[in-house]
Parts: sequence; C-alpha cells; structure tokens
Amino acid sequence: MRRRHESSRKYESAAAVLWLLLPLLVLVALNTNFLPQLARYVAAPIISSKLTCNFTTFRSNTCTMEGNVHIDGKSATVYVIVSSSTYRPENSTIKLHPYARKWEEKAMSLVREVTVRSSPAGASGGISLPPCSVRHDVPAVVFSTGGYNWNIFHVMSDIVIPLYLTARQYNGRVQLLATDYEPSVVARYKAILAALSIYPVLDLDADTTVRCFPLAHVGLESHRELSIDPALSSNGYTMMNFLDFIRSTYSLQRPWVTPVSKSSGQKPPLVMILRRQIRELTNEADAIAAVMDAGFEVVAAGPEDVSDLERFAGVVNSCDVLLGVHGSGLTNMLFLPRNATVAQIIPWGELKWPCRHSYGEQVPDMGLRYAEYEATVQETTLAERYPRDHAVFTDPLSIHRQGYDKVWDIFINGQNVTLDLNRFRGFLQQLYQSIVTE
Repeated sequence: MRRRHESSRKYESAAAVLWLLLPLLVLVALNTNFLPQLARYVAAPIISSKLTCNFTTFRSNTCTMEGNVHIDGKSATVYVIVSSSTYRPENSTIKLHPYARKWEEKAMSLVREVTVRSSPAGASGGISLPPCSVRHDVPAVVFSTGGYNWNIFHVMSDIVIPLYLTARQYNGRVQLLATDYEPSVVARYKAILAALSIYPVLDLDADTTVRCFPLAHVGLESHRELSIDPALSSNGYTMMNFLDFIRSTYSLQRPWVTPVSKSSGQKPPLVMILRRQIRELTNEADAIAAVMDAGFEVVAAGPEDVSDLERFAGVVNSCDVLLGVHGSGLTNMLFLPRNATVAQIIPWGELKWPCRHSYGEQVPDMGLRYAEYEATVQETTLAERYPRDHAVFTDPLSIHRQGYDKVWDIFINGQNVTLDLNRFRGFLQQLYQSIVTE
C-alpha cells in the first residue's frame, strides 16, 4: 500500500508541473507554428495601418500598406484600417492593375484589377475587415504574371526587374501573390522567383482564404525598359546589382570578358540569335558564314535553343558578343559578362530610335558595349509587298505619323531582312577590331 501511495503522489506531482507549464507550452507552440491549426484562426487586434500610393510614375501604379493588411484573393481586394489623421475619403477605394506597363491599354486589359479599400480606425460605417484565415509574419507583394507574358523581353522588363526592385529588399522573406497566374511563366522563371522568395508563388485568383500580412505592396516599382534608374530606386538598386543577382541565380561563371589576343590564334565567341518568320534573316546561312570569316567562333541559337532559359543563360555568358536582329532574343544580353558587346541589326523603316530604346540605351548601365547595323532599303523584303515609290520606302516617317500600330504592322511585324553581305562584312570587321587586342 505504501508503494502504491508513493507512486500516486509522484503522478500527482508530475500532473501539477504539467498544469503549471501548460500556458508556456501553448505560447511556444503558437510562436513557433508548432500547432498551425491552433494559430490559424486566432483573431488579431485591429491596428491602424499606413497606406501610401503612387500613381505619378510613367510605368506603374503602386500602393504600400504597413500595419494590418487583409488580402482576399477571391475578390482581389486588399483591406486596411488607417489612422484617422492620415485617412483621405477620396482614397477609400483605390483600383489598380499590378503590372508595370500602365500606358499600354492592351497590356493592361490582360491584367486583373485589384481594389484597395481603406477606412479610418473607429469610424462608424467603415469597412468591415474579413477575418484572417491565415496570418503571415512576412510582407506580401501582389503582382501580375499576365500582360505581355509571351516573350522574355516583356517578362524581364515588366515583371522580373520590377519584382526585383520591390521584393529583393526582404532577402527572400516575402510572400509573392500573383494575379493572372500563368504556370508557364512561373515555371520558366522559377530560379529567379525562388531567389526572390523562399516561399512558393501563390495563385491569388484561385485563393479562397483571407491572408493577413504586416506589410503589403500592390503593384511593382519600375523605372525604364529593361533597366533601373538608381535615382528613382527606393532601395538604391542599380542595374549592376540586378545583373549580379542574375549571375548568382543562374551560377554564371564569367563576370567579365577576357579580351582575345589576335596573336593567340583564339576566336572571340559570338552567340547569334536566329529569328523565325518575322524579322528573319533570309540569307541566314551566308550571314553565319560571314561572321565566321570575320574571325568569330559562332554559336547559332534558334528558338529551340533559347527555350531552356537556365541552359541558354550559361551559353550566352560564355560569349563575348551577342548578335541578332531587333527582337526579344536580344534580352539575353542580361546574361553576358561585363564588357561584352551587344550587336543589334536594325530593320528598315526609321527604327533606330525604338530599337535603341529597347536594346541600346540600357547597355552602358549593364557594363556592356553596343554596336548596330542599320539595314538599308535594299535589305528589306518589304519590296515584295509594296512598289518602290511607296511611302514605306520614300518617306518612312510618314508611316510613323500614322501611329504605332501602323509601324508595328509594316516595319516591325511585316518584314524580313536580306543582308547585303559585302556591307555586313564591313560591319563585322569593325566589330572584330573593337573587341580583340594585338
């Protein structure tokens, strides 16, 4: 009996200790997410948030909320309670498309609208915050993978670089929420997305939960086509910072070009982007032969070669020159080592400015060099569609004055290029001399 009594006292003592420790154990579980279902529906006090929006930039509209942010994916609505001292009635409902190409109506029509609703703390008749289904302890970035998502230029210029500018500051501790979720975009750029966030990208449109965050960005910071303006960057980022990020993400081995000496017998490697159907080189084989004759080691890259982004990034990084007709393939300049050269073939039609705007003006900020070959009227296949006395040949600027759609249909989307090989060889000779040493 005595042993049984002593055993009973031991159990009672242990139970008492457990009762004393129970509050502490629950607290630890909640803070460590050890019991996620217990923490999942815990109501939080209503905290006034700070809401700041910027609709003044040319490329994108953005809103940032800090404090207590509720995001309802089903309705694409972000709810915030702001302090009465900063609340402005005209900002009670704000609508924006989280895509960095706001001047192009066609692009924005492909992007889901997100609504930001706010009201002052304690106001009668104010918004009712939907209860949190999931509470996150990291910031959120709401953006779109819609828009012009079918080529690398627009994905890099309108999504990836703006996403870097907005999310990189959090060193991976940020939740990305995508409207217009496009699986092919997420899959192709998975390495970049994983380098920006340690969490999987959430499909906001398909999300039936209400997610709460301590801070949220709706829309992405953006400055230029395929570039960054350090003076406008809220975190002081430069294009060099972005390229270092890209090289790290894809484990690119060459940070700099090592100039080839003529006396070494080596040939500088050149990757040649080959287009199909639009702005295609009709005498492609002869053009490749001319590049080889000029002294380059040529890597010919067609659409099937550039489709594997991670592999092709390494190919481009191994080269000293990237050459191609104006088009999205030139965006692969992002993978070149510093001091490499981008050589753009500009089609006929007074296209020098738009071609430079897309793939020339950014080059110095990337630590690269730029060269261009401008096709003459004798080098366009437009002669197969128009008589030689047509304004397409005699006054191309008059076509420009009819609007961008006309320029697109005729000069950008309506011609191929037949290189004057003698003229092209002269350009290649100058290009070769500019990158080799004695």
